[in-house]
Amino acid sequence: MIPLMWGLMCFIGIQASGTLGISPQFGSRQIHSISPSITRESSQVSPRVYQRFANIKSIELSSDEVPSAESFQDVQLGGYTDRGFQQRGSRTGTNNYLTQDRRTTDHGGARLNCRNRPIDLVFIIDSSRSVRPAEFEKAKEFLQDMVDSLEVGPDDTRVGLVNYASTVQIEFLLKTHFDKSALKQALARIVPLSSGTMTGMAIKTAMEKAFTVEAGARSGSTTITKVAIIVTDGRPQDKVEEVSAAARASGIEIYAVGVDRADKMSLRLMASQPLDDHVFYVETYGVIEKLTSKFRETLCGLDLCAQGHDCQHICVSTRDSYSCKCNAGYVLNPDKKTCSLSDACAQGHDCQHICTNNGDSYICTCQVGFVLNADQKTCSRVDTCTQGHDCQHFCVRSGNSDICMCHEGYVLNADQKTCSRSDPCAQGHDCQHVCINNDDSYICKCHEGYVLNPDKKTCSRSDTCARGNDCQHICVNNDHNDSYTCKCQAGYVLNADGKTCSRSETDACAIGQDCQHICVNNGNSYICKCRVGYVLNMDQKTCSRLDACAQGHDCQHICINNGDSYTCKCREGYVLNEDQKTCSQEVSRKVTQDACMCEAQILFQKNVQSALQELTRKLDELSEKVNLIDGRQEY
Repeated sequence: MIPLMWGLMCFIGIQASGTLGISPQFGSRQIHSISPSITRESSQVSPRVYQRFANIKSIELSSDEVPSAESFQDVQLGGYTDRGFQQRGSRTGTNNYLTQDRRTTDHGGARLNCRNRPIDLVFIIDSSRSVRPAEFEKAKEFLQDMVDSLEVGPDDTRVGLVNYASTVQIEFLLKTHFDKSALKQALARIVPLSSGTMTGMAIKTAMEKAFTVEAGARSGSTTITKVAIIVTDGRPQDKVEEVSAAARASGIEIYAVGVDRADKMSLRLMASQPLDDHVFYVETYGVIEKLTSKFRETLCGLDLCAQGHDCQHICVSTRDSYSCKCNAGYVLNPDKKTCSLSDACAQGHDCQHICTNNGDSYICTCQVGFVLNADQKTCSRVDTCTQGHDCQHFCVRSGNSDICMCHEGYVLNADQKTCSRSDPCAQGHDCQHVCINNDDSYICKCHEGYVLNPDKKTCSRSDTCARGNDCQHICVNNDHNDSYTCKCQAGYVLNADGKTCSRSETDACAIGQDCQHICVNNGNSYICKCRVGYVLNMDQKTCSRLDACAQGHDCQHICINNGDSYTCKCREGYVLNEDQKTCSQEVSRKVTQDACMCEAQILFQKNVQSALQELTRKLDELSEKVNLIDGRQEY
């Protein structure tokens, strides 16, 4: 029975591989895609075995041997690890997709250990109405698998999570949990929001609130990468292109994972470049966990040092290679591999004054006049002032010597020891005009015509008009002296006394005006008017030409503006009457055909008919007018 079951499974696997049209050219794709390759259960396969088999993307069988139940292994599909099976007794090169386990990747036959690099990682998870409860649990399992693959800690990778639907909810920040157990418990407690899909708002919230220093992001570090992984199964109901560009510009590297009904174009608009490395798609939440190994490789990097190196002292693994470093007291040679004993002081020290090499280390010493402090690094001056000095006022340490200084209001004499009272104004002041000594200090005053401002230092010209004036109309302060002059309002002139004003007899228009056409004096002012055919605009100064037709006309058909007047025209088929206003239909037309021909007769009949209709219309109009006149007479 068991051999029959396994034979049937192999047959189904081979048929699925051929009928699903799976292309082996995974490297050329732009959106990574993982989908289950078996869609129907076989009655000959147990549910447990079927579930394991249903998750296989594609399997290349190159042996006639039947796989055993114990030989299921991870299968690498175009850069992804999928669950598949491995043949017993497999030959060399029989399956290019097999890997060793979830923690290692096959690389030239060697096992490469995954080594985590510290990042600030924020998951942005879609929990809208389209995500069913069982699917949301699968998404949470994917996140927990991701956490398992990371080195989590305050100095390692920090993880936050943004949950969104129509609303956005930050479940926990980068600074909330620093161990895997707490993170996985927090992930297990998340519940779906079950509404719309506001992906753009979620990205904006993550950028402005989750990736901040207050939230726990290490923004000041150039070695800590900010990474956002978006998982969604639908089409965003808001704009994602601009907010995603802003997030990327702020330094956030965005990975977009689409599931089932996800809009692939939106995934590409959200993700960072190159899109081949940042956009992923799976057909169901049931296979989303297959992306774990891909993200582990992308986010962690490979520890190439563990595979062998030629560094003399220390090997440091980078993302794609490794570099060599030396132990303390050594420097890296030009070959970038070997090390030589270093000049400890030249390599850097924290001595405040003097560094002295001492074998593989160094010691600190101080300059003359200083003593080494207890920390064996910093120095303090020997306080000679306290040992005795001859300064009249006080002694101050300065550089390698001590100097005498004087109290405020005094200056040091030439002997550099004694002090004399100083001239405060001579020592420097900030008075704008005049400085006056006032014992140990000074006061400021202003020149004539100025007053001291509230700051007691600067001066402002005094307002003579405000102090009182006898101008009838307008008082104007003179800038150059403490006086004023009088002026008059428009339409008035200053009298001989220089104070009072009289009405001006001058022509207001002649004094100056801005009328476009005509200026008309109006008492002490003027008004503007326009020439015939124009009207005054709202500004009461400029003029616009009249629309003669718009002002009213008596044209029967068409009115045409003609300068300040208008002319009448008729529609096609009519001629203007002698009154130059009304129109009559043309009766006679030039007949170009032979008069004896039927066409000519028909044309003549139509012309006669049209003329009769027009005549009938005019008679009806005339009859209506007569009836109207008769009615008025009877009334």
